[in-house]
Amino acid sequence: MDLIHLLPDSVANQIAAGEVIQRPASVIKELVENAVDAGARHINVLVLDAGRTSIQVIDDGKGMSSTDARLAFERHATSKILKADDLFALHTMGFRGEALASIAAVAQVELQTRLQGEELGTLLSIAGSKVTGQQTVACPVGANFKVENLFYNVPVRRKFLKTNATELNNILTAFERIVLVYPDIHFTLHSNGTELMNLRPGTLLQRITDVFGRQYGQNLLAVEANTAMCRIGGFVGKPEAARKKGGQDYFFVNGRYMKHPYFHKAVVTAYDRLVPEGMQIPYFIYFDINPSDIDVNIHPTKTEIKFENEQGIWQILVAAVRDAIGKFCEIPTIEFDTVGRPDIPPYNPERDNIQAPKVSYNPDYNPFASSSDKQGRYSSYGSSGTSAATSSWQSLYDGLEAHGAEPTETSGDLFDLPASLTPSTLLDEKSPVHYQYKGKYVMTAVKSGLMIIDQHRASVRILFEQYAGLSAPASPAPSVSCSVDCASCAVPPAAPSQRLLFPETVQLSPAEAVVMERILSELAALGFDLSNLGGNSFAVNGIPVGLEGLSPVALVQQLVAEAADHDTVTAQSLHLSISQSLHLSLARAAAIPYGQILSDVEMENLINSLFACSNVNYTPDGKAILCILPQADIEHLLG
Repeated sequence: MDLIHLLPDSVANQIAAGEVIQRPASVIKELVENAVDAGARHINVLVLDAGRTSIQVIDDGKGMSSTDARLAFERHATSKILKADDLFALHTMGFRGEALASIAAVAQVELQTRLQGEELGTLLSIAGSKVTGQQTVACPVGANFKVENLFYNVPVRRKFLKTNATELNNILTAFERIVLVYPDIHFTLHSNGTELMNLRPGTLLQRITDVFGRQYGQNLLAVEANTAMCRIGGFVGKPEAARKKGGQDYFFVNGRYMKHPYFHKAVVTAYDRLVPEGMQIPYFIYFDINPSDIDVNIHPTKTEIKFENEQGIWQILVAAVRDAIGKFCEIPTIEFDTVGRPDIPPYNPERDNIQAPKVSYNPDYNPFASSSDKQGRYSSYGSSGTSAATSSWQSLYDGLEAHGAEPTETSGDLFDLPASLTPSTLLDEKSPVHYQYKGKYVMTAVKSGLMIIDQHRASVRILFEQYAGLSAPASPAPSVSCSVDCASCAVPPAAPSQRLLFPETVQLSPAEAVVMERILSELAALGFDLSNLGGNSFAVNGIPVGLEGLSPVALVQQLVAEAADHDTVTAQSLHLSISQSLHLSLARAAAIPYGQILSDVEMENLINSLFACSNVNYTPDGKAILCILPQADIEHLLG
């Protein structure tokens, strides 16, 4: 009995749709790219319920005849390639002819299109890969695609869609990747009747400014390199434009967006020692390269591209970015006047009797000798000097017992580590005297050995629990106050917000503005006073008390970037994840930084506040806060 058979076209289309159409943003990407390939000068995108209910893309391109409109929805039907060699000479966005077939397999599609020079157009209706109607209608030149009820016949796929805010954010991301390549095309984007973007034709820098805000273009540097291998253009950010999170990084190859970690490392390498490690630099890099030297047909969404000579392009990219940075950071050279300068005769060893300088020192000097001993000189560096040094060492141990030091003989009474250790026992056993090591670690003696605490991570844990307590809806746990006397850490729960003398304005991209609207209530609970100014601008009127030394604009941008990474499904889990993310981001920003010198009282208060937390071992993101070096290990190292 034969077991192998051909799949029906409807099933094959749904399988292809699983690779190409992952969410509403995928539909918009495919339809807008087709409009660009059709030569459209105006492209309008309208979505309802983040694309769940309806997606409409209207363009004024070439349009299609009735026969082409019907054939365009067949699998692998395309006008871009005729033979296999055409795959290596592509100048268009789409070429495989599977986008429309994949969309029609999982949605209800309606197409109105008319060719230039024809009086009437075609109206075509398709649902689940089946044509439900075709007729002649009057319509404008171009194409009007309307996609409704996405994944209506694949309920499992529809169930796994994220919230409307998350899906709309994905739509904006996909839309930005296209509009940044074609600044000469007029794009508009509407969501539920509200205009989110209206991008008029202009220069590339103007398009970047229109998408990401008016202040964004002021921090960009032009990049340009023209070689026989490739041509590189675009913009990179100034060193001061670096962000901890949410940086805009874009690579485009022949007008196509791509992800390339290897080239990303090239850009980061160019900023070596100019920005702190871990900071993200914005960049918009455009490669113009021979299509035969790349392969774009290695990924269903074409976001990964293979280059024939990656190492050579890597070196060109690093040189181009460094050149742009060098022009911005260039320091004028000082030209000294050479007229009338004195003549310096050359060195002549026979004529010039020059001797090397001699260094005098006292070989008998003993830094541990008493003041009376230092008045005299040791006759020899022998046993007498050694015995004097040995006897003076004994004074260093005076009073250690008063500070809680345990004699060596008690080492047999030490309990096991870490099973027997609890916050209460450690607090009872710790020494009242502490030591700060390299401005990063707080070290204190306990009965089991030496406890080492990361001061920054400890402060993050303390402040995180404090912010979580402040924003708790009812019956909050007692807030933990960090008692370290520093302006960057103390946040009194009694006054959660502090008004700014001069409100500052933060300019966000449309995608960031959507996230901001979603987290406004959480930010208000943390002590932020924000007001919407329109045009994706927000005024920062107040911030949580104790953060006066931080930049309000940078802090809000960081919190928005943190919240944009959460793709939870339910509203309750979304609220919880956003709140935790904001608490952690705020705690990181306000925590004690590395390098800050702490007094013994401040270290004592930090330790006491840490051990009052619900978790003293790890930060909210899972990093270790403290460790204990056992007494037995110390004795073994010194034995």
